[in-house]
This record gives sequence, C-alpha cells and structure tokens, in this order.
Amino acid sequence: MQADPARSTDLGLLRELAEDERATDRVTFAGPVQVLPSVFAVTTLASASIALATLAAAELWAVRRDRPTPAVRVERAHAALAFRREAYATPVGWALPPLWDPIAGDYASSDGWIRLHTNYAHHRRAVQRVLGELDTRAAVAAAVASWRGDDLEQAVVAAGGCAAAMRDLGAWRAHPQGRAVRSEKTLAREHTTARAAALPPSTLPLDGVRVLDLTRVIAGPICTGFLAAYGADVLRIDPPGFAEVPALLPETTAGKRRAALDLGHPDQRARFAALVRHADVLVVGYRGDTLAPRGLDDAQLRALNPRLIVAALDAYGWSGPWSGRRGFDSLVQMSSGIAARGQAVYRSERPVPLPAQALDHATGYLLAAGVCRALRDLHAGRGTSIRASLARTAQLLVDLGEGDDPFAPQPTAADVAPWLETVATAWGPLRRLRLPGEIAGVAPVHGPQPGPLGSDPARWLERA
Repeated sequence: MQADPARSTDLGLLRELAEDERATDRVTFAGPVQVLPSVFAVTTLASASIALATLAAAELWAVRRDRPTPAVRVERAHAALAFRREAYATPVGWALPPLWDPIAGDYASSDGWIRLHTNYAHHRRAVQRVLGELDTRAAVAAAVASWRGDDLEQAVVAAGGCAAAMRDLGAWRAHPQGRAVRSEKTLAREHTTARAAALPPSTLPLDGVRVLDLTRVIAGPICTGFLAAYGADVLRIDPPGFAEVPALLPETTAGKRRAALDLGHPDQRARFAALVRHADVLVVGYRGDTLAPRGLDDAQLRALNPRLIVAALDAYGWSGPWSGRRGFDSLVQMSSGIAARGQAVYRSERPVPLPAQALDHATGYLLAAGVCRALRDLHAGRGTSIRASLARTAQLLVDLGEGDDPFAPQPTAADVAPWLETVATAWGPLRRLRLPGEIAGVAPVHGPQPGPLGSDPARWLERA
C-alpha cells in the first residue's frame, strides 16, 4: 500500500485535520521525517497529532488574550519518542511493577493468532472462565491452540473480557465493523445551543478550565494530561478501590488531582452531578452503556450543564456491531490488520505490532485538540460533544500508506536524552519525557505530582 502524497507528510496530515488550513502556517516541523522503525508512518502520525493539539491550544490562548496565534514548533524526534513515553519512564531509586499481566499477550490458535488482554483482574477472570483456571503462559498456550481465533474471541468477549483475533487489512476492510469505522469521522463533533460565555484572559491557554477526567490506561490520560500541562484543573474520578495498571500511574496521573466516587451510590452520584454542574469539560473513556444506567447519559449531562464539553473515546468506534466492545490499542492493532501487516513485512512467525501504542497516543492528542477548539467556541454560545476512537485512528494511520522504513535503526539512549526531565512523584523521582510540542511564549506546567488514585477530595479548586 503506497502513501498518499497529499497527506503523507506531517504538514499534509495536519492540514487535513485542521479546521482552518491557513492556521497551519503557524506550525513548523523540524528534524528527521522518520524516527521509529515501522511499516506504517508512525512518526508522521505522531508529529501531526501533537501539532494539531498544540496549535489548538495556541489558538485558544490567542482568543483569550485577543492577540494573534503564536508560533508552534514540533520536533519530530520528540513527538515520535513521546508516543513511547511509558516505555522511557524510569524511576530513580525505586522500581515500577511489570506493565503486563503474566498471561497477557499473543497466542497461536488453531487457525491463526489471538491476543488476550488481562491487565485488569476482571478481564483476566473472564479469560479463565473460558479457558479454565490457568495461570501460566504455557498452560494458556496449550488451551488456546485448540480454539479457532474467532470463536475464542467471541467467547472471551461474551464472558466480559477482552480479546482480538488477528485479521489482515483485507479482512478488516470487509468486516462490518471495519466498514462502519471507515464511515466515521476521525474527530466527530456535534454542537448544541448554550449560553454564550467567553473565557477570561489568562497566562496559560487553559487557566481556570475545569476538566472532569473519567478515563483510564493511555489515550484518555494523554488528553487530560495535555490539558493539565497548559493550565487546566483536571480532577480524575475513579471508583473506590479501583486498581489501574500500576506501572502506568506515574505517567497517567501527572498534573491531575485524583478523587474516588462510587457512581452507583445515590449520594456519591449526587456529588458527581455537582461537579458536572461547575465543570467546563468532561473527558470520558467509558462505554456508552456505563453512564446511562446511572442517569448520566449525554442528555442528562446537558440538563445539568448545557455548556459542558463532552469528549468521549472508545476502542472500536461509535457505530457498527462492535460499537460497545471493550478494547485497547494492542487489540485494535490485531483486529484492524496492522499487526498482520507487520508480521508479513518482517516475515515473522508472530504478529508484529507498531513500535508504540500509537493509536492510544494519537487519539489522546486528537481529543485534546477537539477540547481546545470547543473551549474557543464557548463565546459563540455552543456546547460541544466530541467523539474519537482507536479504530478510527488506526484507519487514519493505514490510509497514510506504508512510506516508512521498517528496518530503520531503533532510537538509542542518546536520541532520547535531549527530551528527558526529572519530576517528583509520590513514589520517588521519575525520569520521563517532557511534553512534546512548543508554543512560543508559553511554558507548560507540571501541576500536582503523580500519585495514587483516590487521594484527593472530590471538589473543584477555587478559580483565580
């Protein structure tokens, strides 16, 4: 599959995604056009999606100050490496737990390959309900080998778990969900009428903006982390005792306050509703059938706060037979043909995914761009709903074509070093990649240090 010349560069893709092509004249890209070895144009996707979010923040800041949009600069090396930021996060004097559950991963089925995602305990239990109480990779591999991939995928999903049989690009194009995803927009927006209210002038693009964060894993936290870095008061809400993937918390909780509320409990649901009334943005990564039974579907949220910006993401898209299916980046890469194409190009015995959780990261930055655009539109009296999905981002990447060199050298420690910083966390110092993308005259902030979930009160800070 060859690259489309009109969109195969980061500037071309940025112009396609931007609302106003003229605004992209404020963006400069620098550095090598490929940083990560990949079959697909991951560096292009990284540079363009980060540029889109950074430009949208710059435009919001310009509107709030009644000044021209400042210049934006994206170093491609920094952008591409930031798509692997969880891999480069290094504790100083302490240790992170393993990123993956011992039985998570790819397994040979009787007719191909399947990926089991068991990082959450309830997803692991779902796999064990189907395959038996197995807790070693060897035992799971032996059990999976007797299953057809599609049959095991369906059985695990029906049990409340997460799995994806490997399909090639052609099979995904023909699949009902693949067809549904292609008909969706990369970043869909709907407007509702609301009382006009401009944000006051500020020293940072999102100063004074209140963001409720109902997201997990990587994509949603990338979005809310970006908003926090440019000044938003981000309050993450989780169920009491929720066990997020521990290895991700030092990255995904950075810059945010973290509270616990049980939305199934009437009193705590009322506290959440009070937060919604005074919020500017709700970023949600839950499936649509999670909030509605608790009286918090889009219509009910709008009744609480007509000006609320609702930014939602899911795995497999918002239409089609899999629209409510649980999923993660690694699963969508298996379903959508990306891992199969990697296997074919590298002539590997196993699926070969992208060199980063690129669908997660790109979707997070795309969603952040949508939020910044929507905040800019508040003065026009519009509430906004924004939707994105990992599967639609996968389609965007595939549509860029196969222009990258899959056998390019891996980045070295010396390549990563210029973009690193050391920050304090509740567990100890952490060496990590700093925020990619630059706005002239703006220095991102760190905000609250990363720490355990549920450690803050469920209330807003006073606006300055």
